[in-house]
Amino acid sequence: MSPDLRARWSRTLLAARAADPVPGTAPDPAPYAEDLLARWAEPRRRYHTTAHLTAVLGHVDTLAGYAAAPDLVRLAVWFHDAVYLPDRSENEERSARLAERALTEAGLGPGGVREVARLVRLTVAHDPEDGDADGAVLCDADLAILASGPERYAAYAAAVREEYGFVPDDAFRAGRAAVLRRLLDLPRLFRTPHGEREWEAAARRNLTTELTLLG
Repeated sequence: MSPDLRARWSRTLLAARAADPVPGTAPDPAPYAEDLLARWAEPRRRYHTTAHLTAVLGHVDTLAGYAAAPDLVRLAVWFHDAVYLPDRSENEERSARLAERALTEAGLGPGGVREVARLVRLTVAHDPEDGDADGAVLCDADLAILASGPERYAAYAAAVREEYGFVPDDAFRAGRAAVLRRLLDLPRLFRTPHGEREWEAAARRNLTTELTLLG
């Protein structure tokens, strides 16, 4: 998995730099891949792992035709859970700041850096504005797991519970139920035509079932 991810990172960063260049010699992409992959492989993670990273990148490939700048969306995928501490509430903000620092150093132009950081921050609520094509692609790709078949969805829910193993059962059920209700209250979970057509109904069924099981 990792060699393919390393190659994907390099291709994406090089393409994004070519579209938004800065003067001077840009650094080698490889060390940035190593840092990010180490973050995604942290032992405390159970769902937010390199498998999740790979899956979301694959969903972006599926949805790329809807994006204005698909390589910037892919960079946002790499960073969107790069900082992940289940007991902290500012993971997305810290991930966005990491993206700002790392991508500036890695030679991406300021416009691209701002867009990647903006996209990462959207994953707090997964509620992009109408007309935000790149935001729609990122949020749909990140939420696509919700439309999985029953067994895969159950495995996803169990992995999330493991990440929050330090939380007592009653508190977890209350917090998880609040997350599920917030998602179900969105007028649309998915904003791209593909997401609405292929994922919306299944995701709502899964969320509703999990909410019922939580009691």
